[in-house]
Amino acid sequence: MKKRVLCAMTAAVLALSMLAGCGSNNAETTSAAEESSVEETETESQSAEAESTEADADKVTVRIGAMSGPTAMGLVKLMADNEEGLTANDYEFADLATEASAMVTPLAQGELDIAAVPANLASTLYNKTNGGVEVLAVNALGVLDLVEKGDTLTGMQDLAGHTVYATGQSAVPEYVIRYILNANGIDPDKDLEIKWCADTTEALSYLKEDADAAAILPQPFATAAMAQVEGLRIVQDLNDAWNALDTGCEITTGVIVARKDFAEANPEAIENFLLEYADSVVYTEENAADSAALIEKYGIVAKAAIAEKALPDCHIVCLAGEDMKKALSGFLEILFEQNPESVGGALPGDDFYFNGEAHL
Repeated sequence: MKKRVLCAMTAAVLALSMLAGCGSNNAETTSAAEESSVEETETESQSAEAESTEADADKVTVRIGAMSGPTAMGLVKLMADNEEGLTANDYEFADLATEASAMVTPLAQGELDIAAVPANLASTLYNKTNGGVEVLAVNALGVLDLVEKGDTLTGMQDLAGHTVYATGQSAVPEYVIRYILNANGIDPDKDLEIKWCADTTEALSYLKEDADAAAILPQPFATAAMAQVEGLRIVQDLNDAWNALDTGCEITTGVIVARKDFAEANPEAIENFLLEYADSVVYTEENAADSAALIEKYGIVAKAAIAEKALPDCHIVCLAGEDMKKALSGFLEILFEQNPESVGGALPGDDFYFNGEAHL
């Protein structure tokens, strides 16, 4: 369109130069040509605007919920693109939740279509809703790190005889810690003392006071704690400790779930979301500084500087299809063996794992 307008304007200018002073008839002809060009340009502009408006009207509105912290980090480029109108769907993001339980009612009652939630909560929701939710992707692997002040530990296998501060009692962190310790021949109830803290703030207070402190903390808090406690260092990423056991699965901290009725009614919207989310994750991996700025902007982590340092240890991923099922199903089985209620009392069926072909 720009080329066509430019040609029309150039022709008009040349006509004026060549025919200047030749009489009113030539001037009228030139004026008519200019008016025709302007009308053509306006028509094309109106047509483009109409097409854009029609495309926007065809977008599916998708309501998304997420929690502050790693499970929402991979969404930030999608959030930014959505603000600029660059996404295939029209995404409406709910206020970030600080507790996983805040996701249960909105999903169960149809107030959210998609949500980033802890992996075990997804299984619990599946059981509570009689299979009403399904997992689209794993979006975060393990986020726990063993940290210490000093230089006495090399990994989880060295914790016998130590006192360790941790958070997440009666939740996934405890089950992961116990599994790794037991697999390394360490009885978590007899061979060491685990002091369970109510929250990360309490854990931080112990780290500041105890000269020989060791702790198992989630990211990005572990990174934030190192900025506040002199000499605190990461000893081991618990993903490495887990993978050394050759469990055949991954620690799966977070997943993205969808209401099954929404997915069945909107297969193309789900496909578009998965493609755009995968692109968002890649952006997060390859553009740490810019992603960290967005993470702060959207309130996922308070400070961009902390987010940028923590990103590599948050293990943001987009595992879908068979990769998703392999990583998640084995992990849920391990949780179930330790405490069936941790996954809602029963392991989910195969329909828990999203299969796009089933919705076509």
